[in-house]
Amino acid sequence: MSITKEAKAELVQKFGKNDKDTGSTEVQVAILSTRINELTEHLKIHKKDHSTRRGLLKLVGQRRRLLKYLRNNNLEAYRSLISALNLRK
Repeated sequence: MSITKEAKAELVQKFGKNDKDTGSTEVQVAILSTRINELTEHLKIHKKDHSTRRGLLKLVGQRRRLLKYLRNNNLEAYRSLISALNLRK
């Protein structure tokens, strides 16, 4: 259920400023979005897995806080990130 090293490195390369940039807000949101999508697919199959559902809700809240921070500090980066990750319609 966790993200692989290769997938994480690909997200860092795509959204980060360099190959070692794992701490920027854009990279963190991209990694959280990947984990959220994986957990959502898991919960479609295992409907009664409440511990995973709780973890998913925690990840969604963390992503929401990071997006709020990014929106307040860098609106252009926020808009490009949500369009790249297809988060809003």
